[in-house]
Amino acid sequence: MIPTVYDIAKVAGVSLATVDRVLNNRPGVRKVTYDKVQQAIKEIGYVRDISAANLARRKVYRFAFLLPESQGPFVASIRDSLDTVEAAKITDRTRILVHSIPINDPHATARILDRFAPEDIDGVAVMAQETPQVRDAMVRLRDRNIAVVAFVSGQPPVAQDHFVGIDNVAAGRTAAMLMGRFLCCDDARVLTISHSMQARDSLERRLGFDAVMREQFPGVEVLPTLETHGDPVRVGKVIAQARRVYLNISGVYMFVSASSALLESLRKAGLFSSTVTIAHELTLHTKQSLLKGEIDAVITQNVGHLVRSALRVLRSKCDGLNFDPSQEKIRIEIVTRENIH
Repeated sequence: MIPTVYDIAKVAGVSLATVDRVLNNRPGVRKVTYDKVQQAIKEIGYVRDISAANLARRKVYRFAFLLPESQGPFVASIRDSLDTVEAAKITDRTRILVHSIPINDPHATARILDRFAPEDIDGVAVMAQETPQVRDAMVRLRDRNIAVVAFVSGQPPVAQDHFVGIDNVAAGRTAAMLMGRFLCCDDARVLTISHSMQARDSLERRLGFDAVMREQFPGVEVLPTLETHGDPVRVGKVIAQARRVYLNISGVYMFVSASSALLESLRKAGLFSSTVTIAHELTLHTKQSLLKGEIDAVITQNVGHLVRSALRVLRSKCDGLNFDPSQEKIRIEIVTRENIH
């Protein structure tokens, strides 16, 4: 027989109202009474049905997603997935708010985070560059008992309850393995491109990439990373300059989701026709380049899984429950022209 709140009240010798106050962390219960109720819960093995309890008290989860204001295809796909999930999960009583944050202004991001209050928001997913300002603002969120997850790009452990995304070091190592094998030679140069090396995902991918290149392909020269900062004008300039300065470029590794401006700049520079090219995130643009034979492989992650995982983790944190780590592990996927769909 499954234990109920009536059993708790009977064993603890208290009223149902008192049990309800303890279960819902409401004030007005003396410590000795609180301890008696908790002891009764432990003795009878009561497990609370959080979903039923939330439905009964009309609990609505309020989650905010902070995403870069860049209108790049990967961020756009995340926004679309959030819209789809919210529309399809009305019965889960979850409200999703999306906030755009400037790519290169951590102070502005910190100000947005500081505006969240426990009475207005239950949890926040943050996709932002790692800076002291953002880190400290995330710590302040946790201090206000608001659940925080780092989304796609990690943050220091002190600033997050959990990280939702692929293992970016492993993703970089995977890219290096593909690059080294596709090049089929030791005497080669690889151009590397990122939005910003302040983003932990880019930093970790570069670290993983460099490690495998040193271990398995020591004859390949990996060039300094070009940072585009998401600026279409800057993209064209840095690619053109790299083409002039570095001769005999044999490979291109893009740490990030390739924008149309970045792909067009590589196309104009003639790099697609003479290099092995590895990119991240399967978007409309990278898919088209794969089909054209311009990109050789794309390392990607399931955007729908990313969004659903973030929501599940935030909900678990709000309810004080554990989640299944295996369910929330985001897989690294490799897509080529031969297996694209």
